[in-house]
Amino acid sequence: MAGTAGGADARPPPAAVLPAPAAQAAPRGFDRITSYFRNETERRRILGAVVTIARHGTVIYDQAFGLADPATGAPMRTDSIFRIYSMTKPMTGVAVLMLAEQGRIHLSDPVSKYLPALAHPRVAVETTNVNGQPIVSLVPAERAITIRDLLTHTSGITYGVGQSAAEQAMRRAGLGIQLGRGDGHPLSQRLTDQQVAQALGTVPLKFQPGTGWVYGRSIDVLLALVEVVSGQRGDAFMRDHIFRPLGMTDTAFNLPPGKLHRVAQPGADPDTGRIPDLTDVTKPRIFLGGGEGLLSTAADTMRFALMLANHGERNGVRLLSPASVALMTSNQLPPGVAVGPGNGLGPGYGFGFTVAVRTRSDALGHAGEFRWDGAGGTSFWVDPADDLVAILMTQAPGQGYRERTALRTLVYQALAETPPLAGAP
Repeated sequence: MAGTAGGADARPPPAAVLPAPAAQAAPRGFDRITSYFRNETERRRILGAVVTIARHGTVIYDQAFGLADPATGAPMRTDSIFRIYSMTKPMTGVAVLMLAEQGRIHLSDPVSKYLPALAHPRVAVETTNVNGQPIVSLVPAERAITIRDLLTHTSGITYGVGQSAAEQAMRRAGLGIQLGRGDGHPLSQRLTDQQVAQALGTVPLKFQPGTGWVYGRSIDVLLALVEVVSGQRGDAFMRDHIFRPLGMTDTAFNLPPGKLHRVAQPGADPDTGRIPDLTDVTKPRIFLGGGEGLLSTAADTMRFALMLANHGERNGVRLLSPASVALMTSNQLPPGVAVGPGNGLGPGYGFGFTVAVRTRSDALGHAGEFRWDGAGGTSFWVDPADDLVAILMTQAPGQGYRERTALRTLVYQALAETPPLAGAP
């Protein structure tokens, strides 16, 4: 996939020329969003939230609700900083596609071309013997894991959350998913991105590459690949080539001390009474985590999403060609492979490069929409049919699905009552 955008000589203008998306008055119907989230925070269903919505490239709604920190009582701010966890993945995906446009990688390349530790993957095959007892055999992969496999979660690399032999092996290797909890030695404090990629080469895959879909550490591998190909640490590459060009000044894997007071903290889960154990942002990450490690604000996430919504360009800064964005945001799953359940996915969804893609329309969205969420309770979606971008930021993991479903319902109800803008398509 060659292209002219994003090349080494295409130097974007400095971030200072990129103003923050200015919010206009919210159209009729959006007051119900305000009422809903005000009620949710007053009843402590969630501690706090930020909701930001744009149409036709302009922010039309930007509100903060509730508290950012239960210990201090600090109010939530529109510039509060959140652990966005898996919403890191699309940003890493853009970094990979930028390298592809520069001709430095090809999506069909075996990842082992850049990360030799992944050269000989094995697959865990589960059968039973004549007595019905489970047997696990490790067989060589029939083909190499490609960059495309990693972008679409069809590599067979898991997160270690299920009970399959491959997922149990991930946990035994200490590579299972962690938010903040664990054995006292979180992965982010133990290994570098290169070391994680090397360790993944010792863990069996859940299935033959390209034959299934499973959510896992594929995108973590891709950030390690970005480091090898670019010669920069992953955080430096994304800072220089994505965050600074778009003016995403509050997005980073590790925050400077002067910004730590703006990080939103979780409140007690209303169903369990427990405070979720999220990542301790005061401890610098060693393992950056291309699939999980970023912190960001609603405004910065909106800048990124508006770039994708505008086919790779925002305010005169082009990161990707329209062709690359079209690939990223359309269904790329091989024939016969379906996206797995969970994350609000299932029938009606496919998967592009690091984002879920809606393949059929209903009352709460249109075919062609793409989206992704974070385990801490963050979410974004882009609906090209309505020229809509919506961002939800919370630090309420147990309530994330309910809150984003409610926001989606309220947004489309409001749009149904909103007259079209003059000159809008």
